Amino acid sequence: MSETRVLVTGAGGFIGHHLVSYLKGMDYWVRGVDLVHPHFAPSRADEFLILDLRRWDNCLAATADIDEVYALAADMGGMGFISAHHAEILHNNILINTHTLEAARQNGAGRYLFTSSACVYPEYRQTETEVVPLKEEDVYPAQPQDAYGWEKLVSEHLCRHYREETGIETRIVRFHNIFGPLGTWEGGREKAPAALCRKIAVARLTGDHEIEIWGDGEQTRSFCYIDDCVAGLHKLMRSGHHQPLNLGQDRLVSINELATIIARVAGIRISRRHVPGPQGVRGRNSDNTRLREVLDWEPEISLEEGLARTYRWIEGEVREKLDAEARSPRARSA
Repeated sequence: MSETRVLVTGAGGFIGHHLVSYLKGMDYWVRGVDLVHPHFAPSRADEFLILDLRRWDNCLAATADIDEVYALAADMGGMGFISAHHAEILHNNILINTHTLEAARQNGAGRYLFTSSACVYPEYRQTETEVVPLKEEDVYPAQPQDAYGWEKLVSEHLCRHYREETGIETRIVRFHNIFGPLGTWEGGREKAPAALCRKIAVARLTGDHEIEIWGDGEQTRSFCYIDDCVAGLHKLMRSGHHQPLNLGQDRLVSINELATIIARVAGIRISRRHVPGPQGVRGRNSDNTRLREVLDWEPEISLEEGLARTYRWIEGEVREKLDAEARSPRARSA
């Protein structure tokens, strides 16, 4: 295994950074590629290249002398971002995916794992909070969520056709709300667990226990901790399964319930102020039947444990930011 050369695209991002560390622990040689280095901790990659994968020449350089590709690079973020940047997301991600897959084929990579999203599932199946868990075949008739979902679905088809017509072994995973430490927690691209951890950390550290929640907070999701995610990615790559596969927890919770769990971790009581904001679909949950059948495995880390780990890290980040703001010349002059 030590001679297997692996490429992780999007290695400067949240999941990619954790995946690089996991694969290094499994004794792979790993090249990481992204527009930026990881923000919160150094990468463990054997080689890290700063490349814009929208460009064909960069994709050829990234995939040179590589046996397996984990394709995580994408222009994405939380609901606030993906609901307001349709053209940018669709344009950038189509270029990244088509160029990277073709470059991997030309350079002789044997396996290629594409990271898709639960956003491929039709909005008409996700209109109620008590949603029926989504099976992989529920993607049709197609009506993905936003341009981000359409791009992911088209790229899934691209992977299938490449496998059928060129012989490259493609794998397709559909993420269901991955969260954990060392990820974006402010700025607009953060996902709901990180945003709520930030808001509740600020509440605890400042003493103002009111937090904002978009909409009524009854919209539902399932959330999967990052350590389970990267373990599942590796298991899928090693499997013989070619069809799209859900990867997530199958425990449905509302955003209000998520906030309550995080507040309990923080040791405070919060009050909620519901404000207008993008909410995505009304409810979404993962059906893990095929995941268990294919991998003989499913995510193991509980939501409470994952949120506790995530909250502790984000609170530390928030504390550092608040302390820095308090030390700034503007704060002292005020």
